[in-house]
Amino acid sequence: MSYFRKLAEQMATLLELMAKEDRWLILINADPDALASSVALKRIIGRRVKQVAIGQINVISRPDNLAMVKYLRIPSHEMSREQMQGFDRYALVDSQPHHNPEFEGIDFDVIIDHHPLVPDAPPKGRYVEVKPEYGANSTILVEYLYNLKIKPSRLLATALLYGIKSDTQDFERDFCDADVKAFRYLNKFADHSILSKIVRSEYHLTWLKHFGIAFRNMTLLLRGGVFCFMGKVDNPDILVILADFFLRVHELNWTAIGGVYDDTLICIFRGDGVTLDMGARAKELFDEVGSAGGHKAAARAEIPLTALNGENPAEFLLDKLDPKGKRRRPPRQILKGMCT
Repeated sequence: MSYFRKLAEQMATLLELMAKEDRWLILINADPDALASSVALKRIIGRRVKQVAIGQINVISRPDNLAMVKYLRIPSHEMSREQMQGFDRYALVDSQPHHNPEFEGIDFDVIIDHHPLVPDAPPKGRYVEVKPEYGANSTILVEYLYNLKIKPSRLLATALLYGIKSDTQDFERDFCDADVKAFRYLNKFADHSILSKIVRSEYHLTWLKHFGIAFRNMTLLLRGGVFCFMGKVDNPDILVILADFFLRVHELNWTAIGGVYDDTLICIFRGDGVTLDMGARAKELFDEVGSAGGHKAAARAEIPLTALNGENPAEFLLDKLDPKGKRRRPPRQILKGMCT
């Protein structure tokens, strides 16, 4: 029995797209899983084409992502729409075109993703594989490397290992057997000293002030939920950090952390995977006024401020999350202990 899926025909189809004279751009919305997937795809196609570049649509600012790029020497660069025009072929990993306006209008040749499919926005390309049952997109790329008999280098294996570790939250979120097999397979090739450096790089010193704000703004909701509104934020990554942090509190089953970035209201959801389906919940509440969706344990909603018609953003989110007004502040003694 093969350790991974047998993908001989799929790999032949993928490699048929590669021509020596072509210049490829691999586009990502940079996070650990996307960065690792892009480097793996670059390794697969790099020797078969004229050039391969990795372009990100977002600014990398989270410390773990910065450490990953630095220590694993990942050649990813932020690209404008104009800079994207100078390539012959385009690939998209760990995303689908409808996930971000920056991806719209690009004729993708290759799309490899693990996020849920949306019936009214099916991804189109010359080669498309979407595996929603996989916990990490990196797992798909590990299978590709294995089928192509490409042994991952020390840095590539470390990147893919961290991609799986990050997107499955150390196998606390949804995952499948393939994720476990890929993690075990990569473990013997990866540099665990570098991995430890990346894992320990969680916060910027300047971010610590946001925890105090979040503690003061806590609102408890039904079914073990907590909501915090952070006001205007310089970087939406702090919302992700806080959503993950509060989910580690024993009494909490799900979190919703909101904030305003530029002209967009953003709400990050995290859950225990049992109490509520965060992806379905986000889509149900916010899909009509913005873009929303995600996995059972992790989701995101983005709403243009213009859609609020002047309503206070914090109240707007609370009214959606708690329409029956069951919200309550934590007991005074708890808040006093947090904020002194």
